[in-house]
Amino acid sequence: MGKSKKNRIDVVYSTNPNFDFAENSDEVQDIPFNEQKLYVLIDRKNRGGKSVTLIEGFIGSDQDANDLAKKMKQICGVGGGYKNGEIYIQGNHREKIVRYLQKLGALVKLKGG
Repeated sequence: MGKSKKNRIDVVYSTNPNFDFAENSDEVQDIPFNEQKLYVLIDRKNRGGKSVTLIEGFIGSDQDANDLAKKMKQICGVGGGYKNGEIYIQGNHREKIVRYLQKLGALVKLKGG
């Protein structure tokens, strides 16, 4: 029997003798929180008329985003989470969230009316 192909990670053949295959090439760069530019907005689209506060522009790992979402949910006393690159908090809590993010040192911009 031949070699097992189960352990391959879609490596393309290269004739370059100096080729170095990096397995974790899609890692997210962490930017210090005080250098982040975050946008806070209220969204009602496709939500049955209910308001949701969205935080866009967070750059970091999914675990960091989940931790930030958890802390903001605790501050506002509501549900929410992190999905599709956005942190969402149920309800209109824009002012609380902006104050908290500014307290952490992020540059916060309000988006929308």
